[in-house]
Amino acid sequence: MGCDAWTTLLVLALVIGLLIFTRVAADVVLLGGLTLLMVVPVPADGAWRLGVLSAGEALSGLSNPGLVTVGALFIVVAGLGETGGIDWLGQRLLGHPRTLVGAQVRIMGPVAGLSAFLNNTPVVAMLIPAVNDWAKKLGLSASKLMIPLSYAAILGGMCTLIGTSTNLVVNGLVIANTDRPGLGMFDITWLGLPCALVGTTYLLLLGRWLLPARKSVVSKMQDPREYTVEMLVEPGSPLVDKSIEQAGLRHLLGMYLMEIHRHDEVLVAVSSEQRLLADDRLVFVGIVESVKDLHRIRGLKPATDQVFKLDAPRHQRVLVEAVVSDTCPLVGKTIRDGRFRSVYNAAVIAAARNGERIRAKIGDIVLRPGDTLLLEAPPSFAQQQRDSRDFFLVSAMPDSTPRRHEKAWVAVVILAAMVTAAALGWLSMLVAAMLAAGLMIMTRCCSAAAARRNVDWSVLIVIAAALGIGRALDRTGTARVIADTLLEIGGENPWIALAVIFGLTTLFTEIITNNAAAALLFPIAMATADRLGVNSMPFVAAIMIAASASFATPLGYQTNLMVYGPGGYRFSDYLKIGIPLNLLMWITTVGLAPLIWPF
Repeated sequence: MGCDAWTTLLVLALVIGLLIFTRVAADVVLLGGLTLLMVVPVPADGAWRLGVLSAGEALSGLSNPGLVTVGALFIVVAGLGETGGIDWLGQRLLGHPRTLVGAQVRIMGPVAGLSAFLNNTPVVAMLIPAVNDWAKKLGLSASKLMIPLSYAAILGGMCTLIGTSTNLVVNGLVIANTDRPGLGMFDITWLGLPCALVGTTYLLLLGRWLLPARKSVVSKMQDPREYTVEMLVEPGSPLVDKSIEQAGLRHLLGMYLMEIHRHDEVLVAVSSEQRLLADDRLVFVGIVESVKDLHRIRGLKPATDQVFKLDAPRHQRVLVEAVVSDTCPLVGKTIRDGRFRSVYNAAVIAAARNGERIRAKIGDIVLRPGDTLLLEAPPSFAQQQRDSRDFFLVSAMPDSTPRRHEKAWVAVVILAAMVTAAALGWLSMLVAAMLAAGLMIMTRCCSAAAARRNVDWSVLIVIAAALGIGRALDRTGTARVIADTLLEIGGENPWIALAVIFGLTTLFTEIITNNAAAALLFPIAMATADRLGVNSMPFVAAIMIAASASFATPLGYQTNLMVYGPGGYRFSDYLKIGIPLNLLMWITTVGLAPLIWPF
């Protein structure tokens, strides 16, 4: 190998080592590795030049259609989140399981089924926030569910020709480079479905021990402030005539339903079977994070009418915590007599004193210094009052804007149209995602500010940098030299050669992404089959499965990168649960492929 290749190998080893053994953020590590490939001096033609890659080559990943697609999908997901469309989809797909395994089954079954026929990237993008919220409600760590979400999408994508772009890429290479007519829609299913069943069984049996409990769930110990919040069941809402259990109000994390006020009657010790009626006033007690979740539930609205007298439209407001100072002019007055809403253009929806809830109606609370007020206010409130002498502290809660439930159906229709157009081949996934993102903003399912805020730039940087490093491995010939060296192990035995091809494809998928690995190993696999004089179809199938079966690192597949942050994972988490799964896919594929398509 030349100096370029050795330099690339050393940088790759450094990047992987930092990802495994340190807690430095993945985007920082990968971007640092890419920078090294641009600036490290290497000898060339008796002189020295700067960098294995030129700036254009290193940054070419920024124009990759897959990267732009993921960026557009973040905006589509923002529209679904702002309107409550994600909550609706989550309720339909996820339900209310009672155990961790039950929750994983509820995720993996539908996701694998959808991913067999739809591009798995939007499926995962759509469900990440839904699964995150769902984990909170179930009292589970999100890290127990995010990797199963990604892996289920990968396993489902293996099962049909259109389930993943990798299968389509390999099929295109088959048509272009062989006399075969190409694979049918379900040809790969004979191998993909057993692999998916093996992988799902492994995750369900061992996932509870191998998956980390990285993020602790919200608990009352995390926030000593308890608020009493009154919510009104809106007439005509989907909650009317549902039981407390059916409405999802029984197992709210960090909050409980204390009583129901119905006309002149007060219902205490509320049963799970109690039916809700229109205009019921529900009294909840809980922490501020749970109040935010409460305000997202369709069919509930704050019981105080002051909320509806504020200047800003409700979908533009946020929840704000403010601590009353001793110089506040309203100290000693009730919230009603002090005309708090008129003075500050903010409505008090709950209050706490010395970390404990105040047992009085909102309007009757006499304000004292140190009282913590939970307000619904325009976004400008926190900025305007941050330096005010009326409050010791003002803190806006992120992601606390009430949902625009009336537009949920618009967001769901846009999502369905995007998926349909891409699945039927009317539009490429990139064009469909960009069009859907634009429609989300044009129809005001989300604002431009919300769209910008919801794009996870760290994920996009990781993808772009990984593509750049993969480009270096390919251009310097490093990957091909490694492949040729390892293929010599196979000798003249087609089974061993098939195992080596699968292993190589898996290895390169983990470090240079799936489609690049498939394209790199395809000609090597065909040459190996031709040299041995055997049927090439087992090798084609092995590349399809191996290039999709990226479980051991977050780098090889976009969905793994997408759940990396929301799950609070480390690089080593993927190694611990992914390496055994890769080995299972290896054994299953090498064992079954020659039986389905004999050599």
